[in-house]
Amino acid sequence: MASTTRRPSDAAQRRAALEKRILSVIEEQLGRGVTYTELSVEQIAQAAGISRSTFYLYFRDKVDVLLRLSGSLKTESSEIAASWKPVGPGGGAEGLAHTYERILAHYRSHAALLAAINEVAAYDPVVREAWTADQDRFIDNLVAVLEHEQHAGRTTADVNPRLAARLIVEGGGYAVAQQVATSDGHDDAAVARELALGYWHGIYRRPAA
Repeated sequence: MASTTRRPSDAAQRRAALEKRILSVIEEQLGRGVTYTELSVEQIAQAAGISRSTFYLYFRDKVDVLLRLSGSLKTESSEIAASWKPVGPGGGAEGLAHTYERILAHYRSHAALLAAINEVAAYDPVVREAWTADQDRFIDNLVAVLEHEQHAGRTTADVNPRLAARLIVEGGGYAVAQQVATSDGHDDAAVARELALGYWHGIYRRPAA
């Protein structure tokens, strides 16, 4: 029997297109100095060229929009991070530095959205918990990588995989967010290299005690 190729439904395609348009609208508004808290559903809908009723057909409220957009942002950064392995092509400290450069470039291209997420997460527990849950996925991936490296004898046994992974994700995430928020990007490569070398020599290839 011939197999059939499943294609996204029209509704899913419309949602994806609308999310992309709304993301563009939100980033444009935030780029003008408007905070996400100040931004109303009416403003978002009007700028996106849709009615309020159409907006609510796809989203519960503007927090729901932020949750969807933050999920997409984290999914893409997670794929970048997971593409790096300690050994093999693109591995090692230089490969890790290149990975941090790619993550910085990714977040820098969505700097306004990242700022909005951090803004709302400070007072909205739903957004904060969703952002934290995404961090947990990064941590779980790194735990698996570090445990594999330990079993292979490449990472010293005195490294605590869970604690080390948490420090890499939380510390690296904070450094990336601060870099995007406070720098114009001219020193992104230098920051990426320092992050990579610090974690590589301090954790992945820490000298045996």
